[in-house]
Amino acid sequence: MSDDKQPDAPASSQERPKRAESTSGTDPGNGGIRRPQIGDTRPAPTESPSGGGGDRNASAASGAGGDDGSGDGTGAPRTGSRRRGRRGGRGRGRSGSGSGAGRAPGQPATQDDGDAPISESPTGRAGSESPSGQGRARAGGSTGGSGSARSSGQGGRSGGAGTRSAPADEPRPVPLPDLAPEEDSGEEGASSGGRRRRRRGRRGGGGAAPRAEVQEGIRHTGRYLMCVHVKPGVATHVALLEGRALVEHYISRPQDDTTQIYGNIYWGKVQNVLPGMEAAFVDIGTPKNGVLYRGDVTYDAGEFEGGRPKIERMLKNGQMVMVQVTKNPIGSKGARLTQEVSLPGRYVVMVPDQADTYGISKRLPDDERRRLRQVLDDIRPKDAGIIVRTAAEGASREELERDLHRLRSQWGEIKTRAKGKSAFLLHQEPDLALRMIREEFNREYRGILIDDHNLYHQVRSYVEDVSPDLADRISIYDDAEIPLFERYHVQEQLQKALDRKVWLPSGGSLVIEQTEALTVIDVNTSKNVGRSNLEETVYQNNLEAAEETARQLRLRDIGGIIVVDFIDMEIEKNRNDVLRKFKDALSRDKTRTQVYDISELGLVEMTRKRVAEDLVESFSTTCPACSGRGLVLEEELL
Repeated sequence: MSDDKQPDAPASSQERPKRAESTSGTDPGNGGIRRPQIGDTRPAPTESPSGGGGDRNASAASGAGGDDGSGDGTGAPRTGSRRRGRRGGRGRGRSGSGSGAGRAPGQPATQDDGDAPISESPTGRAGSESPSGQGRARAGGSTGGSGSARSSGQGGRSGGAGTRSAPADEPRPVPLPDLAPEEDSGEEGASSGGRRRRRRGRRGGGGAAPRAEVQEGIRHTGRYLMCVHVKPGVATHVALLEGRALVEHYISRPQDDTTQIYGNIYWGKVQNVLPGMEAAFVDIGTPKNGVLYRGDVTYDAGEFEGGRPKIERMLKNGQMVMVQVTKNPIGSKGARLTQEVSLPGRYVVMVPDQADTYGISKRLPDDERRRLRQVLDDIRPKDAGIIVRTAAEGASREELERDLHRLRSQWGEIKTRAKGKSAFLLHQEPDLALRMIREEFNREYRGILIDDHNLYHQVRSYVEDVSPDLADRISIYDDAEIPLFERYHVQEQLQKALDRKVWLPSGGSLVIEQTEALTVIDVNTSKNVGRSNLEETVYQNNLEAAEETARQLRLRDIGGIIVVDFIDMEIEKNRNDVLRKFKDALSRDKTRTQVYDISELGLVEMTRKRVAEDLVESFSTTCPACSGRGLVLEEELL
């Protein structure tokens, strides 16, 4: 070839890497000038290797012309084809064209591949008129450089460090994923750069790891995520996230052994029977005596006639009774007790000595309820009642039998220990984390993250025993730089939940005031000025307030009587829509609620079962200056 047929290297803002020159195929008798090889796509140099410049320019030219799949291998200038190939435009994915089109991946190249004539199509694609239909195959022509030049299509890189070219009958080595996209050349490299990068990621060389391997606990799909944060010797926090929003929070401290006693079973001693209150105070070994009401006392119907007898006939002072706590002591009130003991398990709740008690969770679909009823008819004990929990959905007969057998053994141990003349603890509920997992954990949870290794192994062992199919959803969080609650924004949401004012997305607000008798929630438009008319503005504001009010009740664990003051709406349909929205949002709350219709004043009255202290009480103490009133009297004026 002569110099006038050598195209200049294409100008670009970034100079292409220089390829190392191969010494294979040189002719010492011809001045050391390299002779063209079969399948070679670069033009032969006209200068001696000592100059070094001509061959490098030719290499750059072949990268722009001959190697981009749009030329005939002669090095003639090409315009626009490389840019079109980079964008993945015309000529992509056509059979019969491109490198390796007639060759399976990994098949060794032969010299016959290089003998096929190369012709240029009108669209600038090479190999479209090849007699064999295989297009152009770069067998040994792309000589090995310094590891920066790619071989064609499905093959690898030929050669080693630029000292020799690979023989035609030798299998090509597997390509390594270390080339930047700018170094791709040839038709396959230009039109399929995206496919190369995707293949490189699948082979594990570079690229981001799958999301499941980067973020802990996100290996499964589910609506909820549970985060367990342990402060050794201080407290254990359990946060329940729905998406990214915090919907429930629980805290347990070492000193809560006498206050957080819900579900514990005691051997108690009756201290005082009050006929006027139809209740009795029972010593259970805690600082405050528990209260046992007449309706919670069990009795033998054969000993009494005429319905339920009075409490003074059923209980006597100094009598020893077995009781269970159904409500934690709150403030100055003691724990509420019952003699109808129940033992909760993973799938069922067993009620000893109450054979008539039988039920299945209403949250389960009808088909599942029928299936569980058929299973329970066979395994149900004759001396105890059974209540099937929501977690039993999909549970097999063997799992239900194993859970019931565990509860029966537990009840046998409790009855054996119920002796003596002094009050003491018979059965204690597990720690907060285990209790939450037993009550809540199911397939709707995408994972549980725990930042304490001891608790992690304890929880993992428990779940592997009762629900082995869910054990892989429990993960340890050991990031020392970002705490667990900071990673999932639990801390900042807790701070907002302790405020009395809650902002709505549209600019409206809620003001939550808790009193001894009830809790009042006031809905305001605040910064929400609307767009069309007043009725529509109020309607949209109330819809947002209904959703957020249900979330705040659940998050703050507010119980008792609750009054929500929505903004007055004139259209009855709007009032019904707001009430329906409010009830739908409350349906996700596992705590029992009862909602009444909107009154003429725009008030919604409701009740929510109160079991323990709410969120504000858990994180605060009574102010010593004002004793909780929120104000200090000026003594000098009195």
